Amino acid sequence: MMRVLLLIIMLVGNIIAVPFVNTIHPLVFGMPFFLFWLLIWMIITPLLTWWIYAMDQRRDRLGKSR
Repeated sequence: MMRVLLLIIMLVGNIIAVPFVNTIHPLVFGMPFFLFWLLIWMIITPLLTWWIYAMDQRRDRLGKSR
């Protein structure tokens, strides 16, 4: 269930929310907000993917030890 939630968060942040954040103003660290949004999600997405991978590995390890 947690994996599905994390995948939905990535989907919303990377694809669904893009039309809503496609603005030039406000500027964040001198970048248009849209560029800042994409940069943040370029950092968040691999972290969430790693988290899902770690959960799968842990589940497999616990499943095999039983």
